[in-house]
Amino acid sequence: MKQYNILFLCTHNSARSVLGEALASTHPSGRFVGCSAGSTPGTRVNPFAEEIAKDLGYPESKLRSKSWDEFSVPSAPKMDFIVTVCDNAAGETCPFWPGSPATAHWGFPDPSQVQGSDDEKRRAFNEVMIGLKKRLDILANMPLEKLASISLEQIHTQT
Repeated sequence: MKQYNILFLCTHNSARSVLGEALASTHPSGRFVGCSAGSTPGTRVNPFAEEIAKDLGYPESKLRSKSWDEFSVPSAPKMDFIVTVCDNAAGETCPFWPGSPATAHWGFPDPSQVQGSDDEKRRAFNEVMIGLKKRLDILANMPLEKLASISLEQIHTQT
């Protein structure tokens, strides 16, 4: 079975996009290789996102904030899908992605902005994780070899 590369984009690449990377890479279908990046990456992955990623079985060694420039060079893996997960990144001018990948915006509130106890923060991260997982589950069950970008956008409206 062909694996599809998905690049999740967010401004700082420390929370939502990292969760997308970990979820896609550990998805039970085995259909995805997840990557993530940001337009202005932070200095580290949010500890709550890191905790969830590790609980999913994603290697800690892969958890780092990356610039989207890493994925726009000729030696970078070819992406099949580009998914923005924050409104800021969706509105920015993205680099050119070789191969004309399907694109979509799956917006989620930034869980790292939640104020309160660790349990409240953890709950916010879990809500984003659940939302991303639902969309990946739908995507995994689609005939990906025939998928057009309009179909990828429709996943957003089904969740």
